[in-house]
Amino acid sequence: MNNSQLLKGVLQGCVLMVISKKDVYGYELVQRLQELGFTDIIGGTVYPLLQKLEKNGQLTSVRKASSEGPTRKYYSITQQGRDQIGEFIDQWQALETVVNQIISTKDGDDNGK
Repeated sequence: MNNSQLLKGVLQGCVLMVISKKDVYGYELVQRLQELGFTDIIGGTVYPLLQKLEKNGQLTSVRKASSEGPTRKYYSITQQGRDQIGEFIDQWQALETVVNQIISTKDGDDNGK
C-alpha cells in the first residue's frame, strides 16, 4: 500500500477501531496494524496520526509505568472517536459499493462494449 490520501483516511479509521477494542501504546499499535495487514506501516506514520487524533479529541492518553523500560503513553478512544468510527464505516461502505459497481462492469466501461 502507498501513502496516498485515501490510505491516510483509511488508516485513521482503522487506528480508531483498533484502539476502541483495547488501549494501546504507540509501538504496540504499529505491531498490531502490521499483523492486520498494513505491512508497510512504520512508527513515523502512526505517531503523528496519534498526535492528530488526540489533538482533535478522538483519543486521550495517559502515561503508565512499564516493567520493560520507560513509561509508555497509552491511548484510549473518546466518544468523539467512537462517533468518527461510525462515520468511517458509513463512508467505507459507500465507497466499497461504488468501487465494486465499477469493477463489476467490463473494464469499468458501461457503454455496452
